[in-house]
Amino acid sequence: MPSSESPRGSALPERMAAVLLRGHGGFEQLEYREDVPVPRPGLRQVLLRIGGAALNNTDINTRTGWYSRSNTAVEDAGWGGNPVRFPRIQGADACGRIVALGAEVEPARLGERVLVDPVLREAGPVYFGSDCDGAFAQFATVPAVNACRIDSGMSDIELASFPCAYAAAENMLARADVGASDTVLVTGASGGVGSAAVQLARRRGATVIALTDKPDFVAALGATVIDRDADLLRELGHDTVTVVVDVVGGDAFGKRLEILRRFGRYVVAGAVAGARVPMDLRTLYLRDLSLLGCTLFAPAVFRALVRYIERGEIRPLVSAEYPLSEIVAAQRHFLAAGHVGKIGLRPPPDD
Repeated sequence: MPSSESPRGSALPERMAAVLLRGHGGFEQLEYREDVPVPRPGLRQVLLRIGGAALNNTDINTRTGWYSRSNTAVEDAGWGGNPVRFPRIQGADACGRIVALGAEVEPARLGERVLVDPVLREAGPVYFGSDCDGAFAQFATVPAVNACRIDSGMSDIELASFPCAYAAAENMLARADVGASDTVLVTGASGGVGSAAVQLARRRGATVIALTDKPDFVAALGATVIDRDADLLRELGHDTVTVVVDVVGGDAFGKRLEILRRFGRYVVAGAVAGARVPMDLRTLYLRDLSLLGCTLFAPAVFRALVRYIERGEIRPLVSAEYPLSEIVAAQRHFLAAGHVGKIGLRPPPDD
């Protein structure tokens, strides 16, 4: 690939490999190309050479138009209810190195290994890989403040498994003020956010009960395991947990409310089993329950997550790795729901 001098960095290629999402629809909308222009960092931005990325439900939901409430899959099909601008390079999970600097970025940052905090707050907020181009490429630009230095012996793919899932889980636990006195029920506990929530709740000293169809894997994380299809009222009874961490939604939503003790907290950040749920408002208000929705997290949540990683208090859970060029195979694997933890994507090395 031909190269040019980068802003405040070394020579960089003019073109890169990337996956372009061309529109809403099926796998045919994902186009792997090797002639995409390498972006250049703007004011207070850095350019990253991506070492590892990972898949999330958001990638699938954006491609299919799942976020649209109008069923048009056009006007409101972005994660925040806005239209998606195509072509889009997706990918919110990223680990890489800073290879070029925009204006007003400290020169000492060149060469840093970083994790990307995917919530770009200065612009809206904007979500990395959804509202702007992301990590499914060899290079990406982010605000310097969102490139968080990390000191770890883990691989790029292992580190890329953390940002979205673990930040989402830590945000849920922080919003619910989970501590050592809590008993926490986690749904979808073998998935990315669910398995992260199990680890992070145990880190806070809480007792964890996990709903999963992969009992051995989740039990090894320190949780008591219940089959995800079990009758919770029969298994646990009323008034038995203080916090529900839900990434599933679906028809069992109302029953999960019933197992909460008075003043319990129900925190939700996903709806993979269904976005429209049954509930009895009397359960919510007569028992003084708190219902918390979580998407955006504060910068302090991500900074705390980086510290946990560096101190070895949480571990990566990577089920499989795919070359970026095999993104369709990776998404098929993801959608089959047979994996545990995260599925990583590996961009090719640049020339």
